[in-house]
Amino acid sequence: MLVDLRLAGKTVIVVGGGAEAYRKTQSFLDSGATIWVISKEFSNGIQKLGEEKKVILMKTDVKDGISFVDCLNPKPDILLAATNDSKLNLRLVQAAKGWGCMVYAVDNPAVSDFILPAVAKVGDVKVAVSTGGKSPAMAHVLRERIEKLITPQDLLEIELQANVRGILKEQISESKVRSKLLYEILNNDNIKEALSKGKLQEAQKLAMKLIEKREK
Repeated sequence: MLVDLRLAGKTVIVVGGGAEAYRKTQSFLDSGATIWVISKEFSNGIQKLGEEKKVILMKTDVKDGISFVDCLNPKPDILLAATNDSKLNLRLVQAAKGWGCMVYAVDNPAVSDFILPAVAKVGDVKVAVSTGGKSPAMAHVLRERIEKLITPQDLLEIELQANVRGILKEQISESKVRSKLLYEILNNDNIKEALSKGKLQEAQKLAMKLIEKREK
C-alpha cells in the first residue's frame, strides 16, 4: 500500500549526510514539513539544499542513537536513519520508536514503519514505484522509464481537466453527470489535437462547447 502522507507543519529529521541521505531527503522536499539534516559532514547535494533554505543543516557527530533521540525536544514526527553505520541506524530507529515517532532506516526495511518508493514526478504528476525494498536500483530504473512516458500533452490535459472540473462543480450537482462529461472531454479528438499543439485555451473553448451542448 502506497500512502502520500500529509506532513505540512510536521518535523522530519534525517540523520546522515551522504548520497543516500540526500536521495531520501528529496522525498520530503515538497511535503511542507520542516526538514533537519544532521551529520558531521554533508554531501554537495545536501549542502546545496541547505543553502537554498530547503532544509536546515546541523553539523554534529551522532555516536549514540539513544542519547541523541532522548535529547531531541520536541521529538520529530518522522526520523530517518541514513548513516553508513547499520548499528547506529538501528539504535536511532529503536529509540525514536520508543518516543512514538515514525521511523525509516535506509539499510533495514524490517524495522522501518514505511518504505520510501522511487517517485516519478513530472509537473503535477507523481507516480510511486516500489519493489518492497527488494531492489532500490530497479525502482530507480522504472521511475526513469515512467517519467519518459508522461508527455507535455498529458500535463496540459490535467490542467484542462482541473479547470473544467471546477466549472462543472458550480453548474452540475450530480457527480455521475460531471464524471461522464469529463471523460467525454478527455476522449474528444478535437480537444486532443488542440492540446497536442500546446493550445490549452483553444482546448478549453472546445470543452465548454461540449458542456453547453449537453445543457441544451
